[in-house]
Amino acid sequence: MGSRSAALAAATAVAVVGLGAIAVGLVTTGDGAAAEDPAVAGTVGPAPSTGGPGDDTGTPVPPTAAPSAPPGPAEQPGATRPGTRPPVVDHGPRTGNLVALTFDADMTEGMRYSLRSGEVRSYANLAIVELLEREQVPATFFLTGMWVEEYPDLTRRLAANPRFELANHTYDHAAFTADCYGLPQVPANAMTADVAKTFDVIAPYGGRQTRYFRFPGLCHDGAALAALAPLGLTVVDGDVISGDPFATAWQPIVDAVLSGVRPGSVVVLHVTEANAAMTDEALPHILAGLRDRGLTPATLSEVLAG
Repeated sequence: MGSRSAALAAATAVAVVGLGAIAVGLVTTGDGAAAEDPAVAGTVGPAPSTGGPGDDTGTPVPPTAAPSAPPGPAEQPGATRPGTRPPVVDHGPRTGNLVALTFDADMTEGMRYSLRSGEVRSYANLAIVELLEREQVPATFFLTGMWVEEYPDLTRRLAANPRFELANHTYDHAAFTADCYGLPQVPANAMTADVAKTFDVIAPYGGRQTRYFRFPGLCHDGAALAALAPLGLTVVDGDVISGDPFATAWQPIVDAVLSGVRPGSVVVLHVTEANAAMTDEALPHILAGLRDRGLTPATLSEVLAG
C-alpha cells in the first residue's frame, strides 16, 4: 500500500469521519458558472431638481443607493446550471502561487450524541479559527448541517469573516456510496434532499456563501452525481489529503501537506477538534512551509479561478 493510501485508510478507519481516494482531474467549470452582472444603462442630460429635504438651492439630491443584495445561489462561486451533472474538481490551475486550505466540519448522529452526553468536549477547534483570524489567512469551510446547528455562534463568526467561504458537506456526514469507510449510507432517494437541506441550513448565516460541495469520504459515483444535478453545484474533492483525522502527532500532517502541495492545490483538513486534535498544532508549520515554498493561501473560489 502506498503512503497516500495508507494515510487515507488510517484517517478514515472510524465511521464518524471518512476521507477517501481522490478523483484526479483539472478544474472543470460546468455550464453557467457565475452570471455576469448586467450592464446598467444611463441617461444623458440634466437631472431635474428634486426639491427634497435640504435642497434649498435647487440642486438635485442624488438618490440614496440601495444596499446590494447578497448573491443568490445561481451567482455564487461553484454554481452550475441546475439539471446538469455536477463537475468534479480536484485542484485549480497549476500556475501562479495560490493554494486553498479547506476545513471540513463533520458531524454525525453518533458525534452529536457524544457531544451532548459530555463524552466529548468539542468538535469545534477554536484554535484553528483564531490562528486563521490572527494571521489573516483565507480559508474555505465545508460545513455539515448538523455541525452548524450545534455551533451557530461559531458559524456566524465564520460567516462574518470576509476571508472565509462557506461550503456544503452534507447534513450528517453520511456516505453517498456503499462501503465508504464504514459510514452509514444516505438512501438513494434522499440524496438530493440531504444536500439541499444543508444549503438551507447554512444560507441564513450570510457571508461568502458558495455552491461548492464535498462528499463524505470523497466517495461518489455516477448515481450520486446524478442525484445532485438539480442543485446546480460543483463537487470539490482535493489533491492534498492531510490525514489529520485521529492523528496522534502533528508532524505527519505537516509532512503529508508539504510533500504534496503545488500551485493550485486544494488541501483537505478538519476543524473537528475531538476527531482531529493535532490539526491546530500542525497548522502553523503548514503555513510556514507554504511561505517557504512561495505559496499563498487563498479562498477556494480564487484558487479555482486561477
